[in-house]
Amino acid sequence: MNREFVIKAANSMKEKAAENERNGFAKNAANFYDIAARRFSDAAACDPANSLQWKAEAQTCEAAAKRMRAAAATAPRPDQTKPRGGAASETRQKGEEAAKAESKAESAAEAESEKPTLDEAMTKLNSLVGLGKVKKQVGDWVNQVKVFKKREERNLPVPAMSYHMVFTGNPGTGKTTVARIIADIYSALGIISKGQLVEVSRGDLVGEYIGHTAKKTGDVLDSAMGGVLFVDEAYSLVKEGNDFGQEAIDTILLAMENHRDDLVVIVAGYPDLMKGFIDSNPGLKSRFTHYIEFEDYDGDELYRIFMSLCDGDKYVLEPETEEKLKEYFKRYYETRDRNFGNARDVRNHFNEAVSAQCSRIAEIDDPTYEEMTLLRAEDMPFLGADE
Repeated sequence: MNREFVIKAANSMKEKAAENERNGFAKNAANFYDIAARRFSDAAACDPANSLQWKAEAQTCEAAAKRMRAAAATAPRPDQTKPRGGAASETRQKGEEAAKAESKAESAAEAESEKPTLDEAMTKLNSLVGLGKVKKQVGDWVNQVKVFKKREERNLPVPAMSYHMVFTGNPGTGKTTVARIIADIYSALGIISKGQLVEVSRGDLVGEYIGHTAKKTGDVLDSAMGGVLFVDEAYSLVKEGNDFGQEAIDTILLAMENHRDDLVVIVAGYPDLMKGFIDSNPGLKSRFTHYIEFEDYDGDELYRIFMSLCDGDKYVLEPETEEKLKEYFKRYYETRDRNFGNARDVRNHFNEAVSAQCSRIAEIDDPTYEEMTLLRAEDMPFLGADE
């Protein structure tokens, strides 16, 4: 964990807790004090020289959280007060506004507490099937960011960095999934403040008349501030003739410049088309310097993805069916064409098998647990497609 970031986050949560306490939002204050206590405990772990100080801070925040919960339990509800005369409406309105503010602050506290740590995000990345080169590239990039932050802590010069990325690869190769994890990683590293991923395509950005594109793209950018904007099939923004796609590109480039400290943009699509897209605009070429290539899944990886879908939904296969499935995906990969859909095709095959199994089980009056969870070869008509 980054020491400076952890300490900054801990103090920020403590300040938010104190602010909520001053405003009378005891429940919110308790939530923020809890988060601050955890952050100070993290600080003690990553800053051994001052561990006693951070442990003391953690204990103070834990005590404050207990005190706030006790206060929240005994505080009267807004609807329990009965003001008289003309002040009743005004007091009720203030009570409603206070309740809304408390709910909003509580949601913010919960969102902050649910953010994955860097270790959790990296574990999620490394648990994905395949993507060996992607995992190594992201891991190397994270290490570089961590080292540069350490240089900053020691007042050493740091080369200019761009956190924007280009993902190239065929459909179904995990680009969107990895983009979500990158958002978590950047949030954990303190590069972005929130960590949400906003996924869009041409239709979400480009309007139909003059002025419409700037508003649509602007609204998307507003929702992406503090997080990552993921533009799939970004090359579709570049078209010949009088097209508003260029306006969307220009608006995004301006936001990348003006909000470089709290907005990351990832563009994705087919390798050849993405190269043409980046080369089409000097502004794009200068800002997107990190490329990650997503290769097609091979037959063994396709089989493992299918089995992970089974595990997730509690389906099992007979050993003979597993062997047939391995052979099928091996042939499927070796004979792939331009329409090869990678994991998307696997998902479609899985859905097809589940649908067939449901039709088969529906004929049984009282199916057993084993019958409900077993996928047979007969539920997978695609297995005989190449034979």
